[in-house]
Amino acid sequence: MQRPPRMLACALLLIPGVVAAQTKLEDNVGQAVTILERFREIPERAIPEAVMRDAKGLAILTVLKAGFLFSGQGGLGLVVARTRTGWVRGEHGERGRGAGWSVPSAIGTGGAGFGFQVGAEVTEYVMVLNTDEAVKAFSRGGNVTLGGDVSVAAGPVGRTAAAAVTPVAAVYSYSRSQGLFAGVSVTGTVIATRDGADKEYYGRKVTPEEILSGQVKPPASAHRLQNELAKF
Repeated sequence: MQRPPRMLACALLLIPGVVAAQTKLEDNVGQAVTILERFREIPERAIPEAVMRDAKGLAILTVLKAGFLFSGQGGLGLVVARTRTGWVRGEHGERGRGAGWSVPSAIGTGGAGFGFQVGAEVTEYVMVLNTDEAVKAFSRGGNVTLGGDVSVAAGPVGRTAAAAVTPVAAVYSYSRSQGLFAGVSVTGTVIATRDGADKEYYGRKVTPEEILSGQVKPPASAHRLQNELAKF
């Protein structure tokens, strides 16, 4: 069960210039806001409003894949969940607890292999958690295998997509690479909890369950992300 975190570490060593520069959760928060803004810039190929409206949570990742004779990839990001007891921020400051979005919990993914690739590619992912079970999978800590622990499918795209029906998978996945946006299959991907990043960000040891259930008060740097999430 310890293999995925070691694979993640190997991937980060392979490509320190881009991914390792964002090992702090605070940096991931800023990147997540940028990714959500970019996704909304493509309305014809965006995540359907019905999917976002019904989402129980979101996992947002930036993944760098690089290779020269051998290949490796590493990704860092965060996961948030809708909660009835989260922290609501008003126009003039924090109003207190209420229905909204949780603060972020740090996650990462990575791997290494052999091949003949040369170069690097950065891909941004948004994974929509459609069910409470999907949120629980991310809340328990450790590793989550997409397609194993929870079902996953390429998400429908476009504002007019008929997505207001029961989701076909617990997780819908989307990616944006080199300006192109689409639903994408990520079956087999292992996502690991980054407990150290959570502890550093919140100034104390906290569990993913505490974070995603709305028990953790948001730091000032999380307000921009919560404001962006409130648009959905």
